[in-house]
Order: sequence, then structure tokens, then C-alpha cells
Amino acid sequence: MTTLFKGYHGDTSATFYIGEPSAEARLVTEVARKSLEVGIAVVKDGARIGDIGAAIQEYAEKQGCSVVRDFVGHGIGRKFHTEPQVPHYKPGRDAANPRMRSGMAFTIEPMINLGTWEVDVDLKDKWTVRTRDRRLSAQFEHTIVVTRTGCEVLTRRSRPLANSENIDMLLANG
Repeated sequence: MTTLFKGYHGDTSATFYIGEPSAEARLVTEVARKSLEVGIAVVKDGARIGDIGAAIQEYAEKQGCSVVRDFVGHGIGRKFHTEPQVPHYKPGRDAANPRMRSGMAFTIEPMINLGTWEVDVDLKDKWTVRTRDRRLSAQFEHTIVVTRTGCEVLTRRSRPLANSENIDMLLANG
């Protein structure tokens, strides 16, 4: 879901269960939900953009999942997509890795897969994305602004989404 308010863009997404989800669907969804929070937790003035992806990838892989590399978070403001790009995986040695500065606004939107991190974009509509191995995937996203003391989540909901569960308990009982 995107918004435009007084000339500024916002961007957020969530994955929802329809019906009774399988154990695999619950796992990938809750790992994606927690991955977003793990990424947000490292946002602070002076930290590096790559710290976000490194934290997300470490967490997701410990849960037996993978992180899509073909799509990244992005700067956001008066323009919808702008710098910096925010990878959700540990950047390579040669990758751009700017420092976060107070006032920067960007999205964090990890796409987490059960199997391979690789994806295919539908050639007909150029929009639909599927995991290469056709296993399940989930995504959550927030728009963040860096502050002197950490960050503010601009798209945080005032109440938890329906079907939200105690993530730590779910993952421990996986």
C-alpha cells in the first residue's frame, strides 16, 4: 500500500493468511514479519545501510529461510523510489554502503523465501514474481526515518495485524 500525503510518499506492505495456514506458510510469514523488525532494530544515525541487510540475512538463514536479492528497499520522500538502495542481504565488499544520517527516509521490505532466494518475473505481465523453486514467500515493509537516537517507523500500525502471533513462541515451536 502506498500513500501520498502533502507531497510525500509512504510505502508499506504485509502478508496475510487466508484460511488456516500450513506450518510452512506460518513459518515463512512469521520469519518475514520478524525480519522486518530485526532490520529496523539496527537503524540509527551513523550506522551503515548494509547493517540492515546483514542482520536480516543472518536472522532469516538461522530460521532456515532465504532472502530475495533481486528487490531492495529504497529511499522515499517527494519521489517514490530514490537512493539509497536498501538490500535485505549482506552486501558484497564492492557494494555501496552509505552511512545512515538523521532525516534519511527509506523503506525496509524483506522478501523471505522457504527455498532458494532466486525469483522469476512473469514475462507476460512483467509484474508477477514467483520463487524459482515455487516454494512459499512472504514480505512485510515499513517506511522509516532515521533520527538522532534511532528511527521512527512512519507506517507503523496502531494495532497488530489480524492473525499476528507471538513470533518467538511460534519460531521456537516451529
